[in-house]
This record gives sequence, C-alpha cells and structure tokens, in this order.
Amino acid sequence: MNRDDLRRLARIRLKEARVLIKAECFDGAYYLCGYAVECALKACIAKATKKPEFPDLERVKGSYTHNLGTLVRLAGLEALRVSQEKADAAFGVNWGIVKDWAETARYAQHDEKKARDLYAAVTDSLHGVMQWLKHHW
Repeated sequence: MNRDDLRRLARIRLKEARVLIKAECFDGAYYLCGYAVECALKACIAKATKKPEFPDLERVKGSYTHNLGTLVRLAGLEALRVSQEKADAAFGVNWGIVKDWAETARYAQHDEKKARDLYAAVTDSLHGVMQWLKHHW
C-alpha cells in the first residue's frame, strides 16, 4: 500500500461514513470516520519517508498502530498540530474530539451525537482535521 492508496482509502472511508450517518448506522459511521483519519495520517508518514534513505526502525515499527496521537508524532506533525490548535481554537476542539477515537470503536456502540460530532470534526471544511491533514499528505 502506498501513499496514494492511503489517501484514496481515507476519502472512501469518509464517503462511507457519510452514507452510514444518513442511514442512521452510527456505530459504523463513527468507526469509519476515525479509520479515515488513521489512513490520512499513514499517508503523511509515507510522504515523510524518503525512498533512497534507509527507513528509521522506530518509525516503521510505530507506524503499525491505530493510535492517532502516535501517528501524528510519527508523521512529524506534532509541533504543527500544537501550533494549529493555538492559532485556530475550532481546530483544537475538533482535534479534541478526533484524538479520542480508537480502533476498538468497532466493538462499541456509538450514539447519533457521538457519530455526528466525530464526522463534523473530521470533515469541517475550515477547521476540520482532514482538511488540515490534506496539507501534509
């Protein structure tokens, strides 16, 4: 799987989440929103990996996680994320919602509000997490 595949997968998962929200299938919508962010962050990590250089072992090992905070750090985006939060309070609120997603969400139930809040935090066209990630993937 390469960077383009990960970006495409992030877009597909968001589209699927939107369809599930409209169908009032909130458990799956919540899971897929977070998974879309995970794919986008992995695309950012792929961008930061230079083909001619030998990959850093810790980055490679660490990339096989679903923890969004860890992925932000491995993508080299932590300082930029903190800076963005300081400059844009709405982005900070959105990141606060998104960072709590975990892959174990697929085993949990999520109500309509939680699913819609996550979807909005990810897709907000001005302050959303996906909008911010698109500048870095």
